Amino acid sequence: MMNNVSGVPGPLPRKPDGTAVHAVGLTVVRGSRHILGGLRFDVPHGRITGLLGPSGCGKSTLMRAIVGTQAKVTGTLDVLGRPAGHAGLRSRIGYVTQAPSVYDDLTVRQNLDYFAAVLDPGRSAADRRHQSVTHAVSDVDLTSHADTLAGNLSGGQRSRVSLAVALLGTPELLVLDEPTVGLDPVLRRDLWQLFHTIAADRGATLLISSHVMDEAERCHRLLLMREGGILADDTPDALRTRTGADTVEAAFLQLVDEAMAAGNQSRKETVR
Repeated sequence: MMNNVSGVPGPLPRKPDGTAVHAVGLTVVRGSRHILGGLRFDVPHGRITGLLGPSGCGKSTLMRAIVGTQAKVTGTLDVLGRPAGHAGLRSRIGYVTQAPSVYDDLTVRQNLDYFAAVLDPGRSAADRRHQSVTHAVSDVDLTSHADTLAGNLSGGQRSRVSLAVALLGTPELLVLDEPTVGLDPVLRRDLWQLFHTIAADRGATLLISSHVMDEAERCHRLLLMREGGILADDTPDALRTRTGADTVEAAFLQLVDEAMAAGNQSRKETVR
């Protein structure tokens, strides 16, 4: 079985039951720099996992690796039971990038009609596509703007169109790269309510990246990243308990300080 994303045949390391994403030794190198350095983690099925960390820590690279669009990935990366990038995963994963992926000269509905036809082609699927588009527009609260050109929407509304595209076909895994950046507090709250509804009612798995630490409190589980590595992989409650901090942000900062102190100590011992 081909389970290694580098293309080398080999057995897949045993993963826990109920795991949507399983990574072992996941590495991305660009020139002499390790963008991702041998990551090992699991994303539980049917839950919201937050991928949090400062800008430039490797979050977007990791998400591209999971959806199969990142080049030069090595290590094992299993997504929904298949190697990342497998053709059979295309209709099972919804992906929203930081920049809205919509056509400005098409209306909201036309954008969704186009992408629905790509996902589910053929005349016999017309009714199914129409229903999927209607549900997706309603899910992101854009019904009143369905016939508005995407280019005339606000930045937040265009981001919601991208999210609606990702929801077409009811994907099993949603990978959302900073979906709430630049949005007002009310819309952020509403989107997080939608994310929880998708996880609870549809049983979908959501991996959501952010550099805003207060969003960590809305997740079932957290992957905290720093400098291309996983600093912590746990629930918000467990992280607060482990560090004795009142918030996830305070816990993250404490873990960063501990990692820096350990690194400094290691360098001192190497010099000796």
